Amino acid sequence: MDNTLLDKGFTPQPLSATQYQELDDNGFTILENVIDAAWLHQLRERFEDLVKAEGERGGIEAGQMKGVRRLADLVNKGEVFDDIYVHPSLLTAALHIFQQPFKLGSLNGHDPLPNDGLQVLHGDGPPPATPDGPFTVVNSMWMLDDFTRENGATRIVPGTHRKTENIDDCIDDRMADHPEQIHLEGPAGSVAVFNGSIWHGSYINRSSRPRRTLHCAFFSRERKQQTDQRTHLRPETADRLSPLARYILDVD
Repeated sequence: MDNTLLDKGFTPQPLSATQYQELDDNGFTILENVIDAAWLHQLRERFEDLVKAEGERGGIEAGQMKGVRRLADLVNKGEVFDDIYVHPSLLTAALHIFQQPFKLGSLNGHDPLPNDGLQVLHGDGPPPATPDGPFTVVNSMWMLDDFTRENGATRIVPGTHRKTENIDDCIDDRMADHPEQIHLEGPAGSVAVFNGSIWHGSYINRSSRPRRTLHCAFFSRERKQQTDQRTHLRPETADRLSPLARYILDVD
């Protein structure tokens, strides 16, 4: 347990025994009904407003991707995003994986365009030193639309978070389908949480529908953030942060 989390106001939200087991054995779990209807509507509206306002520069702070509508540095782009990175169920799942102090790595947006969006299989964090860790990255996907295989639901290879080998030493073609991959499907309002060392990647959107998601990633505290919050934090953001949010953002 990270005692500082508790001191800053974090109250653990216990997951089910099945969800803890899925995080341990498979490397991921899906939390349903995390985003209620009103919040979901607000997040979708803000997503579209930002895409329109930022145009070709959308996502440039953290990296753009061909065939994907991208957004980045969402911590500073609307109060509607504030409850994501301090959500008690998400923090509980992250702490279960890390077993050590952690902080926000990035909060970005992602929407693969029709007939595009395929990524190579990859890990967000390095392979662990042992099958039991330590693990240094936990990611989550906040589903603003239904995630289906047809619209490009992220593919993931269960159990690969425990592999100590580099992925390039195990797979010749990381763009190709993996025989053991599955797709993280779920209804809008769900959140998929996964160990950052697991092999995964965005898939092809073979529909005409959006597949908008918010990626909220956490890093162990010694790692460098993708978006340095101390550098990027805007005064209007800082003014509304709770002690817990400041600790998660690592801005003190």
